[in-house]
Order: sequence, then C-alpha cells, then structure tokens
Amino acid sequence: MEVALELVNASFVLALLSWIIIDILKRRKHHNGSHSHSDVIPDFKHSVGGGGVRAFGAIVAIFNVIIFIFYLAFGFYDYWIHSFVSTKLVCSGVTWFLASLVSVLSKDRTFREGKRWPLVLVLWWVFSCILVSFSVVVYVVHHLNSKDLPYYLPEANIVDIASLPFLLLLCCCLPLAVNRNSDLQRPLLHKEDEIFSKDDDTAFASAGIWSQLTFRWLNPLFERGRVEKLELHHIPQVPDSEAADKASSLLEESLRKRKADSYLLPKAVARSIWKSLAVNAVFAGLNTIASYIGPFLITSFVNFLTEKHDGSSNRYGLVLAFIFFFSKTAESLTQRLWYFGAHRIGIRVRAALTVLIYKESLSTKFVCYSNGKITNLINIDAERIGDFFWHIHGVWLLPIQVLLALVILYRNMGAAPSFAAIFATILVMVSNTPLASRQKRLHSKIMEAKDARTKATSETLKSMRVLKLHSWEPTFLKKLLQLRETERNWLKKYLYTSSAVAFLFWASPTLVSVITFGVCILVKTPLTSGTVLSALATFRILQEPIYNLPELVSMIVQTKVSYDRIQEFLGEEVQRKFISEHGAKASNVAIEIEPGEYAWETDSKDIKKPTVKITDKLKILEGYKIAVCGSVGSGKSSLLCSILSEIPRISGAAIKVYGKKAYVPQRAWVQTGSIRENILFGKDMKKAFYEDVLEACALNQDTEMWDNKDMSVVGERGMNLSGGQKQRVQLARAVYSDSDIYILDDPFSAVDAHTGTHLFKKCLKGLLSQKTVIYATHQLEFLDAADIVLVMKEGLIVQSGKYEELIVDSNGELVRQMNAHRKSLDQVNQPQENDSLTGGLCQISQTEVIEEKHGEPNCNDKLFESSQEEETETGRVKWSVYSIFVAAAYKGALVPVIVLCQVLFQGLQMGSNYWIAWATEENRNVSREQLIGIFILLSGGSSIFILGRAVLLATIAVETAQRLFLGMIKSVFRAPISFFDSNPSSRILNRSSTDQSTLDTDIPYRLAGLAFALIQLFSIIILMSHVAWQIFLLFLAILSISFWYQNYYITTARELARMVGIRKAPILHHFSESITGATTIRCFGQEDRFMEKNLSLIDDYSRVAFHNSSTMEWLCVRINFLFNFVFFLVLVILVSLPRSAIDPSLAGLAATYGLNLNVLQAWVIWNLCNVENKMISVERVLQFSNIPSEAPLVIEDCRPKPDWPTKGTIELENLQVQYKPTLPVVLKGITCTFPGEKKIGVVGRTGSGKSTLIQALFRVVEPSGGRIIIDGVDISTIGLQDLRSRLGIIPQDPTLFQGTIRTNLDPLQEHTDQEIWEVLNKCHLVDIVRLDQRLLDAPVAEDGENWSVGQRQLVCLARVLLKKRRILVLDEATASIDTATDNVIQETIRKETCRCTVITVAHRIPTVIDNDLVLVLDNGMIVEYDKPKILLEDKSSWFSKLVAEFLRSSKSNHPKNLV
Repeated sequence: MEVALELVNASFVLALLSWIIIDILKRRKHHNGSHSHSDVIPDFKHSVGGGGVRAFGAIVAIFNVIIFIFYLAFGFYDYWIHSFVSTKLVCSGVTWFLASLVSVLSKDRTFREGKRWPLVLVLWWVFSCILVSFSVVVYVVHHLNSKDLPYYLPEANIVDIASLPFLLLLCCCLPLAVNRNSDLQRPLLHKEDEIFSKDDDTAFASAGIWSQLTFRWLNPLFERGRVEKLELHHIPQVPDSEAADKASSLLEESLRKRKADSYLLPKAVARSIWKSLAVNAVFAGLNTIASYIGPFLITSFVNFLTEKHDGSSNRYGLVLAFIFFFSKTAESLTQRLWYFGAHRIGIRVRAALTVLIYKESLSTKFVCYSNGKITNLINIDAERIGDFFWHIHGVWLLPIQVLLALVILYRNMGAAPSFAAIFATILVMVSNTPLASRQKRLHSKIMEAKDARTKATSETLKSMRVLKLHSWEPTFLKKLLQLRETERNWLKKYLYTSSAVAFLFWASPTLVSVITFGVCILVKTPLTSGTVLSALATFRILQEPIYNLPELVSMIVQTKVSYDRIQEFLGEEVQRKFISEHGAKASNVAIEIEPGEYAWETDSKDIKKPTVKITDKLKILEGYKIAVCGSVGSGKSSLLCSILSEIPRISGAAIKVYGKKAYVPQRAWVQTGSIRENILFGKDMKKAFYEDVLEACALNQDTEMWDNKDMSVVGERGMNLSGGQKQRVQLARAVYSDSDIYILDDPFSAVDAHTGTHLFKKCLKGLLSQKTVIYATHQLEFLDAADIVLVMKEGLIVQSGKYEELIVDSNGELVRQMNAHRKSLDQVNQPQENDSLTGGLCQISQTEVIEEKHGEPNCNDKLFESSQEEETETGRVKWSVYSIFVAAAYKGALVPVIVLCQVLFQGLQMGSNYWIAWATEENRNVSREQLIGIFILLSGGSSIFILGRAVLLATIAVETAQRLFLGMIKSVFRAPISFFDSNPSSRILNRSSTDQSTLDTDIPYRLAGLAFALIQLFSIIILMSHVAWQIFLLFLAILSISFWYQNYYITTARELARMVGIRKAPILHHFSESITGATTIRCFGQEDRFMEKNLSLIDDYSRVAFHNSSTMEWLCVRINFLFNFVFFLVLVILVSLPRSAIDPSLAGLAATYGLNLNVLQAWVIWNLCNVENKMISVERVLQFSNIPSEAPLVIEDCRPKPDWPTKGTIELENLQVQYKPTLPVVLKGITCTFPGEKKIGVVGRTGSGKSTLIQALFRVVEPSGGRIIIDGVDISTIGLQDLRSRLGIIPQDPTLFQGTIRTNLDPLQEHTDQEIWEVLNKCHLVDIVRLDQRLLDAPVAEDGENWSVGQRQLVCLARVLLKKRRILVLDEATASIDTATDNVIQETIRKETCRCTVITVAHRIPTVIDNDLVLVLDNGMIVEYDKPKILLEDKSSWFSKLVAEFLRSSKSNHPKNLV
C-alpha cells in the first residue's frame, strides 16, 4: 500500500514540476513579446475584481503553504527523534512544496482572468483529501476498538490530522474558486451587468462533467441572488436545446415526417426528444438498481451485527458500510440527473407545443375555438404534457422494481413468502386501479368545471366596467360562485378519493408485510431479524410503484386527453380549402370579386341562409375608391372579410387580391405598448412620413397633450384611449404600412363630424389618393367621392355603380338611406332661422374633436404606465401568510389533530417493525401466534391513524381553498374600476386559475408533507440516537449544515419561483391579444414578428423555470451527500461498537430506516423550500384579497324609496373630481341642474371632462368636492347598487356576453319573453333574431363576435329600454348604426323616454340638436349651458361653431343631392 501511494506521489511531483516549467517558459515568452493593450487588461480586471475575491485566492495559496510547513516541521521532528525521515514524509513534503509554488504562481492568473485553477493542482487536493480522510477514519476505528488493523491500511499521523481541516476547506470551496464564469468582477455599472449575463449564458453549455454532476455551474447565480434581488436579465439564457425556436422546429419536422399517421402528435413529440429520453432512461434505470442494493445487503449487515463477537474483525462490516455509502451516493446522483433531465425535456416539449398552438391560432382562419379554450391549451394541456415526462419511465420501471423485490424476497425467505408478497402487491395495485380510474374521471370533471369558470371569469373581467355601470356584478359574481361550487364539489370528491389512495399508499407496506409474514409462519419458514428487516425495507421501496401505478395510469390518461385536445386543434385545416393560389395578375386590376356564398357558421343547421352572397363578378382597378354602405346587419363587414378570406366560403370561386393589404377593423384592435409601436407595427421609422401620418390621422394634437408624446403607453385593449383615438391609431397603422390595398371597416363612426371630414380628406383623398381603398361607412356624405358604391341589403349587393348613377334610382336602397340622411340634417337646420351659418363658416381647430372616452388621457396614461410591471413581494414569504393559510379552515382546529395522527402512525409503525425484528431473534420465547397477532394489532392501529390523517387533510384542503378563493374573488369584484384599468385581465386571471389550482390540490399537501417528513426524520434520528448517543451529535452538525445550505439556496430560489409566476402572464396576455387581432396581423403579414415576440416570451419563461428546477437539484445533491455521509458514519459506528453495547435488532432497525434517510432528508429540505415557493401562490391570492373596495353596495340605513327617482332631476353642486390626489383636478367646480324629464346633450373636446362627469354620476370615481343630488337624495349617501341599478346607460363600446340573446338582454331574469320581444321590435332586431330558429335562445359568441358592431349597439339599447329607468345616459349609443336606422332608433328613444331624463354624450350633432338643453364643457368647466336654439342664435358660441362645422362637412361632400 505504501509503495503504491509513493508512486502516486511521485507522479504528482512530476506533473506539478512540468506545470511549473511550462508556466515559466510561457511567462518568459510573454515578457519578451511587445506590450500591447492586452497587457493592460489584466490590471484593469484586477482593479474591478472584489477585494474579497483576491483575498480568497491568497487564502487558498496560504493553505497550501501551511500544509507544506506541517510536513516540513514534522519531518524535522521525526529526524530529531528517530534520526531518519520516512519516505512518505519526504514524498508528501516535496509534493506539497510544489503544490504551494503552483498555487502562488497561478493565483493571480486564476482570479484576474477568470480561469480555472490548474487541473493537476485540483486533482492533488482531491486525492490528498480522500487519502487523509480515509487514514483518519482508520485511525479513529483503530483507537475505538483498541485492536490492530491490517498492515496494508494507511493510518493517520499527527500531520494528517492537523492538515485535514485545511484539505476539507480547499475541497469544499473548490466550486467557488474554479468556476470559469464566477462573478469575480462584481458589476458596478449596468453595462458590466450585461457582460455578466452574457458570459453566464454559456455556464450550463460549457460546464464539465463534474460541474454538471454537482450543478456547480449555478454558483454564480446563487452568489448574485445572495447580494441583490434577482431580475430577469440576471438569469442566464435557456440552453439551446430548450430554446422555443429549436424545440418547435424539431417537433414540426417530426410532424411533417409522420403526416400520414393517425395518432400523430405523441409519436412526433417522442421522435423529437428520443435522444434525451434515452439518456434519461439510463439514469432512471441506474437509480432503480442502486435503490435496491440497500435492502439486498441489509440482511448481511444485521447478521454481521448479530453474530460478531467482541474480539472479531470489523473489516467485513466496514466493507458493507462502504458499499452502502457508494450505492446511496450513486442513487442520489442518478436521481438528481434523472429529475433534472425530465424537467429539461418537459420545458422543451412545453415550449414546442406552445409555439405550435400559437402559430396555428395565428394562421388558422375561422377557428371555432374560443379565446379561453385556446388559452387553456397552453396553460393546462401543454403544462400537463410537459409534466408527464417526470412519470414516463414508470411504465417500464414498474416491472423491473417488482422483479428486483421478488429476487430479494426469494433470497431471504424462499418461494412461498416471496410470491405471497408479490401477490399482495398486485392485490393492492388492483384495488388501487378503480380508485385511480375514479380519480381520472373526477379530474376530467374538475378540468371541465375549471374551464367553464376560467372562461366566465375572463369574460367578466373584460366587461367589468359595463357590469359595474349596470350594477350587474353581484349577479355575475353569483354565477361565478355557482360555477366554483360545481368545481368545488368535484374537487371534494377528487380529494376524498385521493385520501383513499394515500391510505393505500401508506398502508400497503403493512398489508404486504402482514400477508408475507403470515405465509412464513404457515409454511414454517425460519425468520431472523435480518430477513425480517430486509423484507420490511423491500416493502417500503415497493410502496412507490404500488402508489405510482394508479397515478401513472391516471397521468397517461390525462396526458392522452391533453394530446387529443391539442391534436384536434392543430388538425384544423379548414382554412386551407379557402386559400387559393392566385395566377398571373391582370393589368391594373387590384381585386377580382367572384360570385360565391359565405357564412360564418358553416356547420349550423339552424342558419337559414348565407351571411353574404355575391351574384355578379366584379373587378376593382388599382387606385379605385370603393364605398360599401347598407343598414345594420346587411353584411358590410362580412363582405370585407370575404375579400380578406376571413369568412368561410361555402360555394363559388375565391376572391383574388393582388398586392399588400392593410385592414382597419370596425372594432378597434390596438396592442399593449406605446402609440408609436402601434403605428409603426414592425416597420422602420421614417420620420417625415410618420409625421405626415400623424397629421393625416388627426393624432398630432393628441400626442402633444400626453406627457410622453407618442411614447405614451396604451393599456390592455386600449383601455386608456377613447374610441375615436383607438380608431385613429389603427387607421394610422394602416396608412403607415404603405400597402397597395386598404380595407377600412367603418373608420369614421367613432369620431365626430369634423374629425371624420379631416380623415376623409387627409387620408383617403390625400395620403391614400393613389391607393386602392374599400371602405364601409354609415356616413353617406362620404359616398360621392367613391369611384364605385356598393349598396348592401340582407347579405346581397343590391346596387353597385357610380354614386351619381345610383342616386338617380328613386326606388333604390341608396336613395332610401339618403332620404333618411336628409331627414337627419333637417333636424339640425330646423332650429336655425336662416342659412347664414352655412355661409360664414367658422373654422375650428383640430383640437376641437368631440370624442367620448373612458377616463381622461392625461390621467390614465400615468395610472397605467405606473403599473405595467406586476407588483411582487420581496424577501421571505411573511409568517402572516402561513398563519392565514393554516387558520383559514375551521380556525386551524384540525391541524393539531392531523399532526397527532401522524405522530401516532409513525410511532405504531416503528413499534410494529421493532416488535417483529426483536421477536424473531433466536433467544426470544415468543409464539408464532403472539408474534403475528401483536404485529397485526400495531400495524392495523397505524393504518387507522393514517386514514384519519388523509380524510382530515382533504377536508382542510377543500375548505381552505374555498375560503381563500371567496376572499379573492369578492375583493376583485368590489374593487374600483381604476384597479381593472391598471391590472390586465390576464394578471387577475392568472391568480384565479393557475394560483387557485395550486391552492386547490397542491399547497395543503406540500405543507402537510413537510410536517409529516419532519416527524419521520426526527423519529429516525431519535431511533438512531437511542442505539448510539454519539449519532445525535452527528445529526446536529449535519442538520446545521443542511439548514445553512437551505438558507443560502432559498434567497435565490424564492425570487426564481416568484418570477415563474410572473413570466407566465405575459405569454397568456400576448396570446390573448394576438388571437383577438389575428385578422389584422394576418392582413399586414406580421405573423413572423409576432411569432418572434412569442418565442422571446416563452424563452423568458423557460429560462426562469429551467433555473428554478436546477437550483432545487443543486440543493438536493449537497444535502443528499451530507446525509449519505452521516449514514455511512452511523454504520461505521454500529460496526465499531462492541457487541455488548448494542441491541442488534434495534441497530438493524436503525440501519433499515437509515436506508431512506437520504430520500427523507431531501424530501424535508425540498418540501421546506418548495412550500415557500408554492406559498407565493397564497401570497399572490392574498394580495388580491385586500384590494381597497368601492363604497358599499347597499347602506341599510340610507336606502332610497323603491320608486326613486320619480322625476329624474339631477343637481350638480360645485362638483370637483380628481382621479388621484397626486393628479390634477379634472372637473373644477361644476354647478348646474338637469331638470327632470328633459333631454340634455353633453358636448366638448377630448379631455374636457364629459366622461368624468358621467363616471361621477355613476360613482365610478368619487367626487373630491361638492355633491350630486338626484331627486333630493345625495348619491354619495346611498349604496352603489341602489344608485346604479336605478340609472340606465348605453356605453360607447357595445358589450355582449357569451350565452343567449335572452341572457344578454335580461341577465337578471326579471322580464317575460313578451316584454323582450317588444323591445326587440322597437330596436328593429326582430327580423335579425328570427333568422335563427332558436329565437331568444340563439347563441351569442364570446364578445358577441357573431353579431355586427351595429347590431351589438342595438342589443345594448334594447337592454336599457327593457330596464325602463327614469335616468338614461347615452354614450354615443348609435355611432355604428346607419343613418336610416339611427333616425328610427332616435324616434324610438324619444318615444320610450318621453318621461325620462336623458343625458346624451354625442359625436353627431343631429343626436343632440333636438335636446332640451346642451351642456358644453371645456377643461373641466362649464362653457355654455342653455337651450340649443338660444346657443345657435349667438354666432360666437362654442355650440354654434360645432353645428356650422358639421353642416359644412356634411354639405360640402354632396351639395347637389342633399340641399
């Protein structure tokens, strides 16, 4: 042995000497070379490096020198005493001298240039540490036993013992010292921060085998997380193989190769990841084999303890202990690599599927999936498929595990008991199968219920403003709670079924052991404590496959369902039938419209006719302007969609479009981002052209008004822009695209007359004068400028031709509409005595744009910009979060009972195991009946307590989840509108779906699992300490180190876990936004840019998820090794103790339980960290459970009379409103009275305060001063429900809910069918409703997508007329309705509201010209308030100028035909 060690030492001497010579030669060569800039770089880097880091390098070198001095000093001492020095001391001394020299020479280079310590030096440290540690162990064993050891085993001397701490420190600190990318240069500036991230991106990819085994490549991230809060830019990029682009490309390629396969997706996924899956399978197999070595050898170990005598050798026991240690270490490492590999595969598959779903949803036209359902495909199905790769190897590992168990049992007990054990195992598995199938069925029901609730929640959140204005939020909350109750009932059944499964899991070792030992007694198989304990250890390992089989079956079924759902979606190829390859383009033809039929619902049997039917071929030449007009629901928008191929074609040839297209939808679609980003839409900035576009689209005045100009941020769905602003932004986007063909769907409806004229002249007749433009419009004054006018009625083009030709046909549809338009203008002309106003028109500045918006721009921009990033807590999850969670159900009364059940279960289980081991010893006089009887009694008792624990835990889980859900959802529904303006619906939805799911099925079991694992761990420590008290001290040291590691880990892991939750929301938000604007994105050809954005968001999420799981493995590797090492020391102590000092049965039991020690402690630490990570979901839910709420819905002491308001008189007394104390006052002391039963029109430029006035009336925003009195009641003294339910409003953006026509008109179910049909008739909706045979039960799609915008506005009008309120607010209620229908509707409103107070916020002058009073606001103050006739008499009045501008713009476009 000594010769071999000396040879190794000599090898190191040669290697170290060679390194020194080579290094000296390199330095000399470098010194002779020219001094370039690179000579300066090391000094610069050295100066940036932390002083602590340089000191660390010096300490490493000093340690080497100290160890050398030890050997030198002991050599002199040895020579002084014995007059000679041993060869060992000489070899070691020389090697340490050279090692010291190498460490000094390489210190500066290592820490200045970020390079590793020399490999030869590192190897010498590791070799020395292992050798000296072994020598010290041999020395300790020798002195404990007082016996001679074999001569060939090295024994430590005093130098070895003295140098051991230094060697251990060198090896422990090695990962911090050798990391190539360590943060030795602490970044001081942002640029250096970027350099850190850039360098660190390759940390995993460039990590060596040792680094990957121990996850050492994560050290820089932990170092950073320890000193500052982690942000996204601190997290290294995801490895290339897990990048969304690469993963999706592989999957798409695999899909293409398997196109003919009937079950395509799963095989394609498997093909794309088979290499990683195979490597992962190797680790899984090795882990399984290593886990069975312990039970296999435990018999030999217990027999050794039983049979050894005080004078016998311990060599065999030490060898067994070393094998145990080696197998447990191999088991730990392979398990960590297995789990890490599974997580990597999951991330890759999840990313690939998300990309495919996004790509399909963006490219697929007329898809029948709702926004919520597609979101669920990503949020739930893709996640579940990714998680399946944790379980996939269980399919083939299960038979191997059972086979290995059979081998061990057969070796120990013979054929009959081993086959009885396997039979019992199969029996438990079979009995578990119906429970698993029930679990699967219930899980499917939970998912269906969750889908329904998530969908309803999403729709409710998007429409919250409308719900609050109508005071419908209690009703919709009730519907949501009913959906949640359905979900809760399924959840309760699921969790109680899970309790039965958990009972079987914990009781299965007991059941199997009772049957096995019973058979042993029947067939008179001899039992020893060794065979019994080996069997118990085997049963405990078999527990996992018994439990995993039903879970595996359930997981396979759930994953298959998810695969089917995604494959069904990805298999939608309907749209491809409608996309034709256009042949050669005819000269100067832009569009060829072919005869054909189009319908939105191609499969519905209830639809009587197509939406659009084109009977004649039509060619549109380049540069032509095509106007499309018609009444509401005539098919104008559908015709435009047919040109874009966005509506299914059921017959005829495809419409051919030549050139780039731009599209402006009727319902404005703007992205979250700046105004400039929305206009550029991926194009490069051309400053001059950009300014022209802003001016042409009347946006330059708006941008000047905002603090950040065109860099002001647009909120979700453009919530902080007015309807007109959104329309003009998307028009600017289209104009800036510089396309060949422009398709504009009613672009002038949301703006006032002056702005409409400006857009028409500057855009259509200006910047787009040379372009082909097709525009649908209700503003008939814009028709005569068109080259061709298409008139639509009931889905048919009934007239087409030049305006002058069509206007001659007195019986034509166009003339009918023109007459209605003239009638509308006559209303404006009637109040005027003469035509002088039209002669001397007064020009109005472009700022005088009359638009209504939800909130003033100068306020809401600030509100929204301040909340773009989601707020997160920092630091540890507060104890208050834990206490609220634990006490949520029954005030925490059941928690002590559950803990007591676990303690009793653990105690009885250990007692039963000890009894069977003790009673089977040779010298025990215990009958077989007594042996098995007491064992059954103790085991049965433990099973009863585990059943009680499982049932009580399920009860607590259901109740806790429900209470926290109710707290959050009620708080959200009671939140003011400003909360929804500043929090995207996806952010709220994420808490309601993802976080709530974690609360429902995860957190209670994580928290309980932590408590149970701690009880198990402490019981094992107590058991081992009872065998040998020294073990307790070992555990104290190891637990201290473990908790130090955990604290070091948790600061980084906590922030990563928070980021995982936060980074998911942007993916869902981008997804939802893209699906909503898919038509626009496709038309502009921007799919690639949106795909890149999606890839970036997915990679951001993946990199956080990847490092979040990696950090867990980093911790587990270290903790596992520590406990494996302490298990090894425990075994060495048990081997070393004299026979008389220990009870072999108890020692064997301790060793048996010790086999699970590494798994158990990892489970404790993992749960400890994971509980905190998961508790972030509770923290996030509680964040939204304490939102400052609006005023009470009902104030019992101040309830108005049932018939209030009786007259509808509204008095404003010095009304002052500001959105926040830090923002300027919007309404500045308004005082006026709206008389009861009168019609009041409210006009004013953008930002004048019109919207704020209406919001103050509904108390959406509370006055900061003054008051509003309605019929003698101060509205601030009554409840919000009493106020809002007595008022009626039609908002500018018409909102419909998914459901039926009946539920949309009468959500509260207060009216009869007859009343509903009456209002439908008044609103001219009867014919439209009767088109569907289901009548009032006809379905309304999500957001009312199967109705035109005009039809939606009519439904909203019908909704309000059905309520019959004394006070009615019309927020430009007929903006998207043609003039003819508008005239009839206005007549209906006048007739139906003759005894009502009607406040009309108007864009169209005819809408307010016949009102009793007109209120003109400017800058939050009243400018004019009088009868329209009196205001018109004053030619200088503000209102006179508005009317004059309207008449000028209306008449100048076609004076011949209308005057």
